[in-house]
Amino acid sequence: MTSMSYLFKFFLLLIFFGCQSNENKNIAPTARKVVPKISLSNGVSNEIPKLSDYSFFRGELSDLIPAENVYLYELNNSLFSDYSFKKRFIYLPEGKKMTYREKGVLSFDPGSIIIKNFYYPNDFRNPEAGKEIIETRLLIKEKNYNWKTLSYVWNKEQSDAYLNIVGGETEVNWTDHEGKNQSLNYIIPNQTQCKSCHMLDKKITPIGPIAGQLNRKNIYNDIIHDQLEYFSEKKILLGLPEKDARPKFAVWDIENSGNIEDRAKAYLHINCAHCHNDLGPAKNSGLNLTYYETNQRRRGVYKPPIAAGKGSGNLKFSIVPNEPEKSIMIYRYDNVDPGVMMPEIGRKTIHKEGVELLKAVSYTHLTLPTNREV
Repeated sequence: MTSMSYLFKFFLLLIFFGCQSNENKNIAPTARKVVPKISLSNGVSNEIPKLSDYSFFRGELSDLIPAENVYLYELNNSLFSDYSFKKRFIYLPEGKKMTYREKGVLSFDPGSIIIKNFYYPNDFRNPEAGKEIIETRLLIKEKNYNWKTLSYVWNKEQSDAYLNIVGGETEVNWTDHEGKNQSLNYIIPNQTQCKSCHMLDKKITPIGPIAGQLNRKNIYNDIIHDQLEYFSEKKILLGLPEKDARPKFAVWDIENSGNIEDRAKAYLHINCAHCHNDLGPAKNSGLNLTYYETNQRRRGVYKPPIAAGKGSGNLKFSIVPNEPEKSIMIYRYDNVDPGVMMPEIGRKTIHKEGVELLKAVSYTHLTLPTNREV
């Protein structure tokens, strides 16, 4: 090879590396933004190994202080999960929005992430004194408009949470409202179980964030706000109608929030209607336990079961007015036998207060018929 050839190659290398150097120098420094380290370039999210990698929270992770573009929200009614507490957030990438819907889940732009933390206060009489976070569940809206479920289990040190696909159990302990020590093996659902509850018309969907559940007060920056109006003022919620046009669910355990039947409907909606609706996994049961269902037979009144067996307890109807002891719905809800209880997953204990509400409403005559002509 001639000396001229060497000189030519050397010149090319100088040009190549010189161009690279100039290119890097021309890139402006990027401000450190609080965004999840999650790739949606192919329409499918990568599975992130640690919760801290998303940068949802600032400061100590377990304090759950929302970072930029992460918004606290609460529901009027919460799914019973063995007396665990929940703290909920929505992450919206810069420029992404939610869109109001009167019924059904709000519409979320791709990239949105719904964050739900499950925890137990050390002492239920003073929930702010200390807590143990068990798991954080994510619902991720991907670029292909599908939702993806992921669960992260917290370590005992409460320093981080780690991706868990297979589920499991963990012991939790707390002091209840009466000062009694309680303990149970908390069930962490696997990814398939998460999907089973969040399935609507064969597609994964959120359950909680609907207008009637979100229509309530919440505290932001130490000031009480109407939650939906706060989102609208922040320009992250589109299409919010006037206040009188917004549905609002009763709160099942607050007596002055509605009559006992409305409170029972709200309770059944959050605990049962994700399966028992016209497009849900339990649609073949014929039960529709959504808040808006008005047909009493479809709500279970004098409705015989589609398939008899152990789950029915040899009872004839889902709901028998004035006779809760003859109602399949109450029999199954007041049960922990895996072959009987409803919901089938998500709890190991009986929700005593919920059972009492369902028993109490069976004695009312607000709209429940007293005969079988429903």
